[in-house]
Amino acid sequence: MSRPLEGIRVVELGNFIAGPLCGMLLGDMGADVIKIEPTRTGDMTRATGPHVGGESANFLSLNRNKRSIALDLKRPEAREVARKLAATADVLLENYRPGVLPKLGLGADDLRQLNPDLLYVSVSGFGQTGPYRLRSAVNLVVEAASGALSISGEPGEIPMRPALQTADVFGALFATYAALSGIIGKLRGSAGRVVDLSMVEAAISAAVFETPEYLIGGSVPQPLGHRHRLTAPYEVFRGADGFVVIGCPNDQVFARVMRTLGHEELIDDPRFNSYGKRKQNEEAISKIVADSVRDREIDPLVDELVRAGVPCSRVNDYQQIFDDPQMVHRNVVVEVEHPAAGTTRMVRNPLLFDADGPAITRPAPMLGQHTAELMQELGYATGEIADLAAAGVIEDWKPALARGAAREAAG
Repeated sequence: MSRPLEGIRVVELGNFIAGPLCGMLLGDMGADVIKIEPTRTGDMTRATGPHVGGESANFLSLNRNKRSIALDLKRPEAREVARKLAATADVLLENYRPGVLPKLGLGADDLRQLNPDLLYVSVSGFGQTGPYRLRSAVNLVVEAASGALSISGEPGEIPMRPALQTADVFGALFATYAALSGIIGKLRGSAGRVVDLSMVEAAISAAVFETPEYLIGGSVPQPLGHRHRLTAPYEVFRGADGFVVIGCPNDQVFARVMRTLGHEELIDDPRFNSYGKRKQNEEAISKIVADSVRDREIDPLVDELVRAGVPCSRVNDYQQIFDDPQMVHRNVVVEVEHPAAGTTRMVRNPLLFDADGPAITRPAPMLGQHTAELMQELGYATGEIADLAAAGVIEDWKPALARGAAREAAG
């Protein structure tokens, strides 16, 4: 058996998160992901810290299982290489600003003339059409434009941006969904497709409680701080030595929480004896829980709540996460050998198959590490590759091109 996407080729023209994370997820499943990067600088994530052995830790975590070819796409010879790569691909994945690649002759219409079965997936801030199509859109801008920021933070305060790169990650996950759907369609005999993915629209789609509140209920969702939009108590509480999250999604769990905290008399209290009433009287029940938790040590409290069947957790920092026995048991952190950074640790793919599932078979590539290899696969001779490298059209990580050309010339 083989991993699910072995035999599938993906050409990635991506920077930062949305495109590269999608490419990485496809590569984890066995796809041959070819990352086209600009010469000299490469993917802009390469410049972000921290650096290990001269390589960006962020780049390493987002670009495993890929081969890198460095092309100066301002040069026609480099664009021809990119076109030849696209002609061999099942999927082309890009997150450039709309209009950039078509100007280079690398748009969907251009490449699908060469490869009609190509699935062309474009990820952008606002989409390929509409009055905002050319606007720049980094993660925070997408969170603002999509409404996500309007419901973050405490009521009446300046919005609190989510700490994670939510918009970029939503974009990457929807792009992966699009790519897999297109691949399945191709395997069933369908033609290639062009996918226009707006990260703003992906973030709007992720608001699964907020959009119905307005579209169906007619009210504009407001920020709730640490609280839940639908139920109570369901929030972050301060303990004696940290913070704990307690969630009460139904009447049964509410009863368990009250018994554990020593408030069994409140289970049938008319203010709290139903889902809707608890939300209506949220201030009162939240204060009761907060007062009951404030002087308790978090770990013993969590143990007690867990035994009672209550959804809860200590608010872990990232050291606590990776030391946690559950994460250790499931080998969430894996070691990967990198030619410059050495032995590095990273988070494995979260999917566990019973056989032939996602795997890390390549570390993140050095800039242009596979340029010569891929050029040779496309039929370029060693001397021709050396000439293109000398002219700055391509860039190869290995300084062996000139020696290879000399050997070839010597016979």
